[in-house]
Amino acid sequence: MTKRVAAVLAALAVLAALVVLQTVAGDGPSRGVRLLRQPDGSMVLADTGASAPVLDLYEDFDCPICKDLHTRVDATIRRLATEGKVKVVYHPVTIFQDEPMHSNSVRAAAAARCVPEDNWLAFRDELYSMQPAPHGVASGFTLEELARAARQAGASVDQCVTSQTYAEDHLKQSARIRLEGTPTVVLDGQLLGDEAFDPKALEAAITGGSGVTV
Repeated sequence: MTKRVAAVLAALAVLAALVVLQTVAGDGPSRGVRLLRQPDGSMVLADTGASAPVLDLYEDFDCPICKDLHTRVDATIRRLATEGKVKVVYHPVTIFQDEPMHSNSVRAAAAARCVPEDNWLAFRDELYSMQPAPHGVASGFTLEELARAARQAGASVDQCVTSQTYAEDHLKQSARIRLEGTPTVVLDGQLLGDEAFDPKALEAAITGGSGVTV
């Protein structure tokens, strides 16, 4: 492992630990699996009263590889979270600095901050389904499209979306996270590789079992 990657993992471990301490630490009474928004904009899908491994997922909504990861393993991750076998922390970030990817990413992530917890996962699905293509060329995630996507996910938050209320804070929070790229998937502080893209391998890593196909 290079020193740079080790430093990145160390920084991510600190940030993840803060979220765990705030929200997902177990050993309390079970409250059922819920999606909870954190002050930094991350979203925690977990039974906060139960003990389970923590899966941190750092994603940029304009990242094609993040979309591929979503397509391949999102159903498995949600199922395991619903079963109480993993606590998932979604970290929307902006990794791209070049245009139009940077602005695409910021608009989408800021809009996601507007969407209530009950509608957020559906909105995340909408974002990946409407991801601008071809990557690096297409300018997308327009404010009108994002407001419409939020309504399709069941949330009427047009004013918040179109005013980009959370854009500045999103960039501030995103700048605190040192990443080599996206998606970055970390399980209990350990960086995952190709197994993160394979449903059976990912489930085996999380549960220690053989995994099942969804």
